[in-house]
Amino acid sequence: MNTLGRTLLATTALGTATLAYAAGIERRRWTLREATVPVLAPGSSPLRVLHLSDLHMMPGQKSKQRWVAALDELEPDLVVNTGDNLAHKQAVPAVVRALGPLLSRPGVFVFGSNDYYAPRPKNPARYLLPSAKTRRIHGIPLPWKDLRAAMIERGWLDLTHARRRFEVNGLEVFAAGLDDPHLKRDRFDEISGPVPDVPLRLGVTHSPEPRVLDPFAAEGYDLVLAGHTHGGQLRIPGYGAIVTNCELDRSRARGVSRWGSHMWLNVSAGLGTSPYAPVRFACPPEASLLTLVPRPVDAGQALPEGKRDTRFGVGGNVR
Repeated sequence: MNTLGRTLLATTALGTATLAYAAGIERRRWTLREATVPVLAPGSSPLRVLHLSDLHMMPGQKSKQRWVAALDELEPDLVVNTGDNLAHKQAVPAVVRALGPLLSRPGVFVFGSNDYYAPRPKNPARYLLPSAKTRRIHGIPLPWKDLRAAMIERGWLDLTHARRRFEVNGLEVFAAGLDDPHLKRDRFDEISGPVPDVPLRLGVTHSPEPRVLDPFAAEGYDLVLAGHTHGGQLRIPGYGAIVTNCELDRSRARGVSRWGSHMWLNVSAGLGTSPYAPVRFACPPEASLLTLVPRPVDAGQALPEGKRDTRFGVGGNVR
């Protein structure tokens, strides 16, 4: 075999091995991302927030359901779900089983496009195009109202175009949320207005579009939680996310970053994929455990301390 033939054979073998890893191993390598974020009013007690997003649940995904349910062992003070829970019309019971004991803890949520509509087969190359150049292709309607009813019945608050004030572990929280900006269903004017002076002012949205992050920052929110990007889903080591599937820049595709002079942003890489693109590379599925602590009095805030990835559950430990 000549040199060209050996090169082609090696390239094919490498590509096959990479695809097998991305589809068969990494997309099930459940990971807990931890960070300490200085967003609370000075003098506040720390608050542990579990951020879940993009489960894209199918009825038969038992491993994912068990792993998510086991996150209750972390004893979070507040659970925030930023949408895209469903990937199948019969997945509501599976999502409820996954959330299981977490539904007994204080929680808030908004929905994303894949709560409203099932995914459809499409050319995977479309994912690599800028968001503005793709046309939305909706599948069949999904039973999001059933999921909403189950969450509300257990006490979670629907923040879709709503402003809510509540107490968590002795700490007063003001939270507001939007319907999915990816579907252009966001209407910030419905939640716009004076934000009360409480220890934590929290914004919640599915897609972290700059057009909604800017008004959250302008109105004085301390922290916004979002999902949607899948962290890029396919990341190149040393380069990062190829795309974010929205207008957010690649450097913020997952994890904690600053947005403006006051506000912080956490984008979850999420726990699932579309059933028609079941691969992840250099971007394992994740939940985020954020320990919120008081802001420095001098407002000179560095990047969060303790930022790391941790395996949780079978084969991993929480540190």
